[in-house]
Amino acid sequence: MKRSTIANAAALWIGTVVPALAASGAREDNSGIFVWIFLGFCALIIVAQLLPAVMMMLGFAKGLKKERPLAKEHASS
Repeated sequence: MKRSTIANAAALWIGTVVPALAASGAREDNSGIFVWIFLGFCALIIVAQLLPAVMMMLGFAKGLKKERPLAKEHASS
């Protein structure tokens, strides 16, 4: 009885593992040149949007880092 239970469990485990081992890792990519041009254009738009934002953040950081001269009060009599 115990031997048939172990054999059944092993057969069940192997039966579930075999389809996973049979699957190939390679994926068929049917994207043409126009899809890649479109994706490149989208990436170009994103980069063009990020550049001014980064430049503004650097300007803010430079402005905070800069020392401001203290205003001196002149008493005029």
